[in-house]
Amino acid sequence: MNLSLALESRVARTPDAIAIEGGDADLTFAALAGRARRGAAYLLAAAPPGNGAIALLMPGDARFIGWFLAIAHTGRPVLPVNARLTAGEIARQLADADIRFLLGDASDVRLETIRSQLPGLVAMAAPELERLPMATGRLPGEDAPGDATLAVLLTSGTSGRSKGACLTWGNFAASAGAALERLGPAVRERWLACMPLFHVGGLSILVRSVLYGGPIRLLSRFDAAAVSEALDAGDIAGVSLVPTMLSRVLAHRTGRPAPAGLQVLLLGGAAASPELLVRAHEAGFPLCETYGLTEATSQVATARPWAIGMNSPPPMLPLPGTEVRILVDECDAPTGVPGEIIVRGPTVMKCYYDDPAATERTIRGGWLYTGDIGFLDAAGGLHVLDRRDDLIVSGGENVYPAEIEAILLEHTSVAEAGVAGLPDVDLGARVVAWIVLREAATADARALSEHCAARLAGYKRPREFRFVTVLPRTASGKLQRRRLTESAGNS
Repeated sequence: MNLSLALESRVARTPDAIAIEGGDADLTFAALAGRARRGAAYLLAAAPPGNGAIALLMPGDARFIGWFLAIAHTGRPVLPVNARLTAGEIARQLADADIRFLLGDASDVRLETIRSQLPGLVAMAAPELERLPMATGRLPGEDAPGDATLAVLLTSGTSGRSKGACLTWGNFAASAGAALERLGPAVRERWLACMPLFHVGGLSILVRSVLYGGPIRLLSRFDAAAVSEALDAGDIAGVSLVPTMLSRVLAHRTGRPAPAGLQVLLLGGAAASPELLVRAHEAGFPLCETYGLTEATSQVATARPWAIGMNSPPPMLPLPGTEVRILVDECDAPTGVPGEIIVRGPTVMKCYYDDPAATERTIRGGWLYTGDIGFLDAAGGLHVLDRRDDLIVSGGENVYPAEIEAILLEHTSVAEAGVAGLPDVDLGARVVAWIVLREAATADARALSEHCAARLAGYKRPREFRFVTVLPRTASGKLQRRRLTESAGNS
């Protein structure tokens, strides 16, 4: 089985069922499949030859879904691009992954800039799918094996250099099946999609819709008022949010109880504060806390819904088919002792795209070494204490300090820069930069903020600049980011 055949199977069973709601018009599964086949025929004729991934830069709307499926029908991997990035950031990511073909929205002014920065890249504006001629005959994607790479999702280590997690149809299908077992019937019903579709969480909603036939009510971007209004309609069974989103939805609702009909609120992406969990629970939201990562196709351990009357949230247990261990010095840690979380199972990625060295560091003996720290309790529940050492999770988005430091060091007044995250009630963590200025330099926070605004997506930009005379470093000169946050706590 593969995504193309799964979509054909869905059309055979429920051709007139609604697949996507929102935008100009609703789309049935038959209409969506037709658009995908039209797009595939176009790409097979227009795209540069080869088997490399095709990058997709589009807003999170029905066009994104149509072209994602179209690329899958060609038998080539899809590399969804974070639509919030600047042209320069996108160009660096595509260069890291050696991408040769980018399909973008015709109205996106970044395409020309990206094209100019990467001479070997073909950057093409996508035509309207419904106006293209229909494909005839069998498409290459229909013959793709289930273990072929379906999506290359860009992630990074603390160095900031992009790595592409290669996820197969088998990975996504296993994740969907495990989600059904853990979350229940809501997985088969209408899901509100307000997570970015270029993230693994958003793509997982699409795969579950194809497999189980539930419609997706699509919001192209998160807006607390729009999410609240959509939930109040009463026909949404499930929604995925990060803690920042949940906090803003609760604030917008000003104490109003959870809408009728909502069966699952899947909460992940970052650790949620106990206070936020209690507020949401008291309002009647059916919280299901989850821990996961892109390299494991989103969910690794997920709790069942926190029902009214339960004094504490249910434990986050590994999904069916997924094994979780906690290692300290390469040995299994006793119950309650923190260590590195490692994962094995059918949702673990195939490899990193064109990066065997990174793959060997991350997948060892079949186990995915997450770099995250946590422990298992006596009931087998997973408790996550920290994300990767220097990673900042701000508003559910991953922010990599080294990337921001490199941008700051491009400013002529900056001699040294260190970036770390500080706790923030709304965002979970806010990005803060510590700056050592060059002698006689006069740059201030406003100048540096403007410098970053021209080069970084909004969620990556420092919310605060702290000017210091020296940064903490080891004897070998390595920046000690953890000491930056410790010193902030004492200031």
